[in-house]
Amino acid sequence: MPKPGSKHVAPSTASVMRTGRNRLAAAVVLHEGRVLLVRRSYRERFLPGVWGVPSGKLEPGELPEDAVLRELKEETGLSGEIIGTGGERTFISQWNGVTVENRQRNFLIRPLSLAVALPEPDQEYRWVPVEELDGFGLDDHNLGTIRQSLPHRTAGPRA
Repeated sequence: MPKPGSKHVAPSTASVMRTGRNRLAAAVVLHEGRVLLVRRSYRERFLPGVWGVPSGKLEPGELPEDAVLRELKEETGLSGEIIGTGGERTFISQWNGVTVENRQRNFLIRPLSLAVALPEPDQEYRWVPVEELDGFGLDDHNLGTIRQSLPHRTAGPRA
């Protein structure tokens, strides 16, 4: 029972609609002890200019293994081979007043080519040595994704 002077408010349809869930897949691309990082376009509405690993939402009915290779191709032009899994990360994000629960599967990828082709002209990419990742200025989420995906959670094999 509510305290005197307080109001009990039932959840509204609007509040239910203001939450969501995403299934994501992330590619930690490793080549000769270096990890591929991509800076998002400054024109992106969500996280503009942020450095991270290629990742994105699964399409309806899509398997995470298929999604990670599709996202890698869409975001970098690269084809790759899954050589390991980095487990799953769950995190909450908020954007435009919507709270979203995200479940992200992480994969360790060996690139089948090295000719990166970014979709936006203001994007950048870098192959960063594993031992330099801590000083690169990545956010905790991307750094955690990489650490979780690398063998032994330290410097990985020269894929």
